[in-house]
Amino acid sequence: MSEADRLAGVAPETLIEMQRRMWLIRKFEEAAARLVDSGELEGEVHLSIGQEGEIVGSCLALRADDYMTGNHRSHGHPIGKGADPAGLMAELMGKATGVCKGKGGSMHLADFSVGSLGESGIVASAIPVAVGAAMSAQIQGNGKVVLSFFGDGAVNEGAFHESMNLASVWRLPIVFLCENNHYAMTVAASDVTAVKQDLAERAAGYDMAGIVVDGQDVVAVFCEVSDAVERARSGGGPSFVEAKTYRFDEHAYRLPVGITYRDPAEVQRWRQRDPIHLHHRRLLAAGLAEETELRRSRLRQEQQSTTPSRSRWRVRYPTCPRCSKTCTPTRSRFAEADRSRPMRHLTYLQAICEAQREEMVRDERVILLGEDIRSNLFGTAGGFLEQFGPERVRNVPMSEAAFVGAGVGAAMTGLRPIVDMLLSSFMYVAMDQFVSQVAKSRYMFGGQADLPVVYRAAMFYGNGEAAHHSDRPYPTFMTVPGLKIAVPSTPADAKGLIKTAVRDDDPVIVFEDGSLWPTKGPIAEEGEALPSGEVPDERDFLVPLGVADVKRAGTDVTVVAIAGSVPHALSAAETLATEGVSVEVVDPRTLVPMDWDTILGSVTKSGRLVIADPAHRTCSAASEIAATVADEAFSSLRAPIKRVTTPDVNIPFSGALEGGLYPTAEKIIAAVRSLNTPAGSRSR
Repeated sequence: MSEADRLAGVAPETLIEMQRRMWLIRKFEEAAARLVDSGELEGEVHLSIGQEGEIVGSCLALRADDYMTGNHRSHGHPIGKGADPAGLMAELMGKATGVCKGKGGSMHLADFSVGSLGESGIVASAIPVAVGAAMSAQIQGNGKVVLSFFGDGAVNEGAFHESMNLASVWRLPIVFLCENNHYAMTVAASDVTAVKQDLAERAAGYDMAGIVVDGQDVVAVFCEVSDAVERARSGGGPSFVEAKTYRFDEHAYRLPVGITYRDPAEVQRWRQRDPIHLHHRRLLAAGLAEETELRRSRLRQEQQSTTPSRSRWRVRYPTCPRCSKTCTPTRSRFAEADRSRPMRHLTYLQAICEAQREEMVRDERVILLGEDIRSNLFGTAGGFLEQFGPERVRNVPMSEAAFVGAGVGAAMTGLRPIVDMLLSSFMYVAMDQFVSQVAKSRYMFGGQADLPVVYRAAMFYGNGEAAHHSDRPYPTFMTVPGLKIAVPSTPADAKGLIKTAVRDDDPVIVFEDGSLWPTKGPIAEEGEALPSGEVPDERDFLVPLGVADVKRAGTDVTVVAIAGSVPHALSAAETLATEGVSVEVVDPRTLVPMDWDTILGSVTKSGRLVIADPAHRTCSAASEIAATVADEAFSSLRAPIKRVTTPDVNIPFSGALEGGLYPTAEKIIAAVRSLNTPAGSRSR
């Protein structure tokens, strides 16, 4: 398209606005550079000076209610979308008045008021989030489009390829915009990328349009991205736009690189194609603007509040779905008066399916994503496709990074996804998404949006699955602030916790013990707790997060049992009762938040503690419980704390080798007997 044709298709007001926004971005970043020089601005600052043309041209192609995501070099993108620079500058300064309340800073800006869903300091990490936002727009039918910004370095990341494929399979309303500034840090893109000419050639592999545009020409970018946006909005699917541009400064401002990796003549050639100067000359030649108009925009350098921001993350204990008040941990999830309620016997797996189905009926925002989800490989979604349709029940490709991140983007933009990981071992493949996006986004972006997403992860061990499929990874995720973690051990808990997790506004991972799937569970003694195979016959049966359950009351020893260890602990308690040892079995049910009041209260009463945990011993949930009890209730202990766990070994395939690794009733009994209980000492 010729210059004249392009100009003819763009309104004069838009042409002038292009210059205003580019100028505003330039002045903002120059001010940020001065603050770095003066020592007032901390942390790394990545300037996009030289890239304003592709930023503004792309953003002006969007509607006000469209979404976008970006990377660490993204000060200009929210400004290009219409954000107030004052809130962005306050964020760079770490102030509570910043758009993210000082929690995100330069590399992690987000301004949900203009559809900026956040920028990532991890290369390519925000691309799956953009895909999720596009899926959300498609499901809700709101006509919104998502623009995903990333650099040339990202096209070699797995998350990029997974996201491109997923977006194309579902024909999502998204535009992938590669800001090809030719260098990933100090490495030339041509040195590390197989495609030497145009990165947009990679679009062909995903059956989508690939467009190359001069990123220094704001009008050319605007026209090409406008076409891609219109294609996406009308149902034509995604596009890949490669804007060839250049950053005039280093990877990070004032970052000493110690080597000369760019030819000074190359830098000078690009500086002669400054997008602001190019467009300035265009406007003057067309008689569309005067110097006074072009100089009108200045950053408002106002004094910002110096109120320090709070940087400590805290678990938000959810409000009780029944009483709308913060739940106080109780010894049992059911009061005496409730035991007469109608009950049904369900297996653990049936309870999970019922919880999902009821929540999807109750709330049309609840969707289900997963591998093999429609084929019902493990029986967790039987009949769901027929009942809820392909929009809300989606098979995903084997691309964990893409669909885990998509859950984040969908949750940020109005849906409440349930993401089935199939096997908990597969979570490691998407570790960056769990740690960098799922766990951190709500906090890092200053709580601008809730993140109501549930990840279901089944743990299969003890079945000859060998090391790659026998993980119990919940201790790993306990170390990541920002996640809530549930480990139900009974059908009733499985149903109630999943339903509560779906309604919670924070990300929740539900680790399901595969050994319990086909069972209705052990039956506790009459009067101790609700029988484990019974589930209340009511649609709004909910189990609050952060409330442990005393599965069996006792006075001599506390056994805190986790997940599949609970049945073994109850069996051990039965045996020990015949020896005169009264064992209290406490099931935390959620590991984050942990109900410390119930655990510490039980240990204070009994004076003895055994922890049964099917995970490995080192850095396990058992280790954390033992450490906290030692800190908080040491004076109540009458014996050392004992842990019954899996040893720190890889899980073998051979049943003869694997069989003796995990906690059993016999191992728990031996641990209790070693504590020299009054009755136990007589029985040995």
